[in-house]
Amino acid sequence: MEKAENFKNRITVFSDEPEYNMVRNLYECAVKQLALKFEVLNSEFNVLYDRNPIHHIESRVKSDESIVAKLKKRGMPVNLSSARENVNDIAGVRVVCQYIDDVYRVAEMLERQKDVEIIKRQDYIMLPNYNGYRSLHLDIRLPVYLSDRTEFVGAEIQIRTIAMDFWASLEHDIRYKADKSKLPDGINDEMLECAGKISEIDKKMQDMYKRIKAAESNGD
Repeated sequence: MEKAENFKNRITVFSDEPEYNMVRNLYECAVKQLALKFEVLNSEFNVLYDRNPIHHIESRVKSDESIVAKLKKRGMPVNLSSARENVNDIAGVRVVCQYIDDVYRVAEMLERQKDVEIIKRQDYIMLPNYNGYRSLHLDIRLPVYLSDRTEFVGAEIQIRTIAMDFWASLEHDIRYKADKSKLPDGINDEMLECAGKISEIDKKMQDMYKRIKAAESNGD
């Protein structure tokens, strides 16, 4: 991820806009604040229950090139104002959890925080995407406190299990980084089949974990 102090040395389609450095820094600050929120929740959970629901946290600010591509695809004006209004995932945080129950538990803990406004909630775990993709998405808005004012910044949070993240990462590498015109017949169906198998393993691992903890509680 690029550091804020390097923004002034970058030449991009937005560089001639006077607020570019400030806007870019806003999104960097937003992902830092979100990552810290999840780290705090994970730490507290460990103190209370002697385990961590979060396996790891990833964060990024969308590249200018990706922002421009999304705006053009939607037929939107290509400028900073348009990007802030029309691209909800400029700031992105991915939270990878141990088990399916942990995904909803972590989301619930975040949703209770009064300075986080939930704009949209998409549950691709209960209702997987057409290609088998599973994850819980939260479009949120949170305050970034600056020296002389408070700015409200939008961000997208993806919360998923290790198994869901495994499939999504490989699916992206196989399908989206490859030359789509040269994909062999049946690849999409095979990817969907793999998603189903991985989901079953995910559920099985959670079930085993619950049975182990229940046995420990009963002294078996």
